[in-house]
Amino acid sequence: MSRSGMHSKCKWPLPVLLVLFAHVCSGFYLPGSYMHTYSTGDKILAKVNSLTSIETELPFSYYSLPYCQPQGGIKKSAENLGELLMGDQIDNSPYRFQMNVNETVYLCTTAPLSDHQVKLLKQRTRDLYQVNMILDNLPALRYSKQNNVNIQWTGFPVGYTPPGSKEDYIINHLKFRVLVHEYEGSGVEIIGTGEEGFGIIAEADKKKASGFEIVKFEVVPCSVKHDPDKMSKHQMYNQIDSVTCPVELEKSQIIREHERVSFTYDVEFVKSDIRWPSRWDAYLQMEGAKVHWFSILNSLMVIFFLAGIVFVIFLRTVRRDLTRYEELDKEAQAQMNEELSGWKLVVGDVFREPECAKLLCVMIGDGVQITGMAVVTIVFAAFGFMSPASRGMLLTGMIILYLFLGIVAGYVGVRLWRTLKGTSEGWRSVSWSVACFFPGIVFVILTVLNFLLWGSNSTSAIPIYLYFILFTLWFCISVPLTLLGGFLGTRAEAIQYPVRTNQIPREIPARKYPSWLLVLGAGTLPFGTLFIELFFILSSIWLGRFYYVFGFLLIVLLLLIIVCAEVSVVLTYMHLCVEDWRWWWKAFYASGSVALYVFLYSINYLIFDLQSLSGPVSAMLYLGYSLIMATAIMLSTGTIGFVTSFYFVHYLFSSVKID
Repeated sequence: MSRSGMHSKCKWPLPVLLVLFAHVCSGFYLPGSYMHTYSTGDKILAKVNSLTSIETELPFSYYSLPYCQPQGGIKKSAENLGELLMGDQIDNSPYRFQMNVNETVYLCTTAPLSDHQVKLLKQRTRDLYQVNMILDNLPALRYSKQNNVNIQWTGFPVGYTPPGSKEDYIINHLKFRVLVHEYEGSGVEIIGTGEEGFGIIAEADKKKASGFEIVKFEVVPCSVKHDPDKMSKHQMYNQIDSVTCPVELEKSQIIREHERVSFTYDVEFVKSDIRWPSRWDAYLQMEGAKVHWFSILNSLMVIFFLAGIVFVIFLRTVRRDLTRYEELDKEAQAQMNEELSGWKLVVGDVFREPECAKLLCVMIGDGVQITGMAVVTIVFAAFGFMSPASRGMLLTGMIILYLFLGIVAGYVGVRLWRTLKGTSEGWRSVSWSVACFFPGIVFVILTVLNFLLWGSNSTSAIPIYLYFILFTLWFCISVPLTLLGGFLGTRAEAIQYPVRTNQIPREIPARKYPSWLLVLGAGTLPFGTLFIELFFILSSIWLGRFYYVFGFLLIVLLLLIIVCAEVSVVLTYMHLCVEDWRWWWKAFYASGSVALYVFLYSINYLIFDLQSLSGPVSAMLYLGYSLIMATAIMLSTGTIGFVTSFYFVHYLFSSVKID
């Protein structure tokens, strides 16, 4: 579609007038790709992405197998940071179509397969590798029936092994079905907020925009035994007789040494009523909506239960005790202190500096950074700005947000350091640690995994040049911004404690059971909020499914924040009531311990839901990424719990009169 602006009278509300700016009606889309219309006979080029498998989770290049190559040579498509990190490698392909022209086409015939090529094809077939083809930014869809249930897949298999057979057969004929919608470009039209976002087409662009839009791309894979001598007489893209997918194995193309494989395809164009904004609906069909709502209702029940406990603590226990305490004169207060036990007795120790204060400041700073990144990303995704049409956009957006939120992380970490120490001395060390703590953990894990991926020649291995890009982004954007935030933190006013700290620490009474058991148990409540949505997220990552229910995810995230805050407040109060004034780390891990359950659930998912995952490299890859996810969740949820508990304790003891 043309983007050239033409003058026209547009009577629209103010927001649209601002977009059109001085009556210039330019067609645009945010954030996906632009709508592309084709005239009859126009060439349409298909692309291929990396070969993927849910058995190994190790993507490989399409041209690592003996497939036909395009006439002009292999050309890689421009890839963003997210695509590179996810292992996508999008190349051009020899498959090309002509709009509304149904044809059966010959591509090429391979040389006799070598022993290495046969072993590779058999291995990729046995590991259930899928070929991922893209046409006009739409992945190829395949339908199959299992137990009388229609199942939708993206991509098609490299080959197949018939049940009870030791032989493997290659997919060498593809039957494409391209659904097109005729678009006539009538006037200025709001195209809606589908995967391509908000769009406007000018009336003056009517002629240029008219044509056919591709709204669906389907494929039926076949294995056909061609006569290589006869087929090799054809030139690439010569039309041949129609090909029927055989049922008999004798008529299918076996994978065997010295075999010559001929590749062909046919394409059929079908008119459809599906419109452009709805063309991704087939990919983003939300399954299990009732399960998502059940997860939310379950979380609400937990929230109301905890809210009831917090309500009792605030309105009955705390308020009653404070009222009684403040009504007494000094002599009676002294006598009452001798008789009372609980949180009022730790008034001189509750703000005593915790152990490993610097580490706590660093983890809180990183937790704020991760939480901010997650909230902003999910909000943008929920409003449709993280389109699946823009591959890698979600991961790229998360990285950019994380880099620029370094200024907030540095500010929070250093301000907490000033509050704990009473001085700004050492703020540079704290800022550097905030900038390097979580990224350093991620870097170490990714480096170990990368050596495994390099050894497997997988496309998901991070190239050396990408390491330099990541290091440049880290040290040229994140670190300076974190140091700037730390500097601003030294200029901000330190949080003043409402009570003085005694010189001699108060002895903590012995307990019947260790406090860490209570801390670990507290993590089950936030996990109960998260685990159902976690299943869908893991399925999206490891089973190749699209995840696009970000509205549900946003609700779950908000509920998780509330649960973490409530759990941490309740647990902190319980510790103070037994005269345990070392609440700092316990408040952090009360909600942060949910990460332990997330990691254990990831192991459970690996054992019971990814049973097909094969090989130690795949398992190490899965566990490494799960460890990164669990660490991020620990820092984020721990920070939420700590910050809430800090202000709860501050409020609680600011209400106590100290002589």
